[in-house]
Amino acid sequence: MASMLEFRTPGFNPYAVKYSPYYDSRLAVAASANYGIVGNGRLFCLGLGAAGVQLEKTFDTNDALYDLAWSEINENQLIVACGDGSIKLFDMGVHDFPVMNFHEHKREAFSVCWNPVSKDNFISSSWDGTVKLWSPTRTGSLTTLPIGCCTYSTAFSPSNPALISAVSADSQIRLFDLRTPVSAKYHLVSVIPVHAPPSGPILPRLAPSAGGAGPPGPTYAGAVPAEVLTHDWNKYNTNVVAAAGVDRVIRTFDVRNPTGGPRSVLMGHEYAVRRLAWSPHASDILASASYDMTVRVWTDGSTMPPVMGPGGPQLPPQQPQDNTVRMGTQLGLMNRHTEFATGVDWCLFGTGGWVASVGWDERVLLWDAHTLLRG
Repeated sequence: MASMLEFRTPGFNPYAVKYSPYYDSRLAVAASANYGIVGNGRLFCLGLGAAGVQLEKTFDTNDALYDLAWSEINENQLIVACGDGSIKLFDMGVHDFPVMNFHEHKREAFSVCWNPVSKDNFISSSWDGTVKLWSPTRTGSLTTLPIGCCTYSTAFSPSNPALISAVSADSQIRLFDLRTPVSAKYHLVSVIPVHAPPSGPILPRLAPSAGGAGPPGPTYAGAVPAEVLTHDWNKYNTNVVAAAGVDRVIRTFDVRNPTGGPRSVLMGHEYAVRRLAWSPHASDILASASYDMTVRVWTDGSTMPPVMGPGGPQLPPQQPQDNTVRMGTQLGLMNRHTEFATGVDWCLFGTGGWVASVGWDERVLLWDAHTLLRG
């Protein structure tokens, strides 16, 4: 792969990477010493120029960093999730120390997400089994959403500022709507069992993968429940969420049908999937980073042309056949990391192919996904 840039984070193992929503030449990396088990954290703010990836600024913290998110109201600010349970807001124009500190979580804060619609608040999830809503101007949380078990990832809907999702160790995706009364299950409106078989009298079958032909495959009867480590909302079809975790399988769901089972299944990773990111440029493309040290690019098959079989089209575009689960297709694999791949993100600008990935090998890699597709 010729189109690749690299930056090293010596002494710190990255957990997350995010491109700036304002500039195509700026990104940030949250990293931890000693693989996040014990020791300090460091936030790396990086810039792209003629000389490659250059360090613009670093911020050190007393505990590990597990995630980050750029502010949607200030191009120089970003938040990080810390191992001591705090959320810290840093400003690139202020040296050394955070400008705000939010500390209510009782255990490690593991995920943060800034509201992309209203832009005036953000959320965090923690191993203490809660999701908290914050304002960047107040040190106390606005709302606490109880999950009840270790919560690895939380996110806002890309189209609805009041809709929050979270995935956790109990194998479920939870949806909260802040417009509902707090007395109604603390805003909980839906629970999607990730590994449960679809409801209905007849179990569905796996449809042929995109580009294949033939009758539907074996029956899809769900899977043994396992921890869900990551999820992400589709940026174009805002009813679709992808989730993955310990069982190595990526599944997409329609949030309007919580018990209907997955819309598509993407299989290929050899170890747990640590991070998912839907492409901001195409409705069917997503990237995944895994403990198998690879980053893979997939299509969920929703925009593929019909698969031709002996009796005509077997898999119409947009919608699988009745009572089938679509099989996604791996479009490419990037295997340059030499340790767990822990983070992946797409650049919002340009031709839609640039991806940043990080891993415990103390490296940040920037690469053009189009070279994978051509390969």
